[in-house]
Amino acid sequence: MGPHISNSPVSQDDLDVIARQLGRVPRGVLEISYRTPDGQPAVVKTSPHLPDGTPFPTLYYLTDPRLTAEASRQESGGVMREMSERLHDDPDLAAHYRRAHESYLAERDAIEELGTDFTGGGMPERVKCLHVLIAHSLAKGPGVNPFGDESVSLAADAGLRGTAIPADWPASQAADGQE
Repeated sequence: MGPHISNSPVSQDDLDVIARQLGRVPRGVLEISYRTPDGQPAVVKTSPHLPDGTPFPTLYYLTDPRLTAEASRQESGGVMREMSERLHDDPDLAAHYRRAHESYLAERDAIEELGTDFTGGGMPERVKCLHVLIAHSLAKGPGVNPFGDESVSLAADAGLRGTAIPADWPASQAADGQE
């Protein structure tokens, strides 16, 4: 995973690729936090305030269209509902998810405090947006965000391993058999 976590400055070429990926000019991009194994920018770290001053609490933003489509596929397939149910039934999982939220919040607040503890993806009480959770896991690597990790594993199993997902991304026991 380490070679793909990029934390690299953003070039104009990167911004041009991201604009094509998003279909609009990207805003507030601080760095490329994850590049796919095939070299595409896929997760950007964004400023807590956009250039026009609008608060933007989503620190990690998913840009690669293969990954955004897969996140949407998982969401429409009921993955979030199942994850949220497990969150309420498993105190250890809930504690891990809360730690992911706290880590995300601390990292964002180190850039600029927004005066809110909202982070995104539904953290820490529910699972609301797999796009945010996948972006967080890809930016930080496995082990930080349990539900992001599961969604990345599902994406790998859906055919993205080695292209948009690192070939060595770990399989998730919780993700086995779920789609």
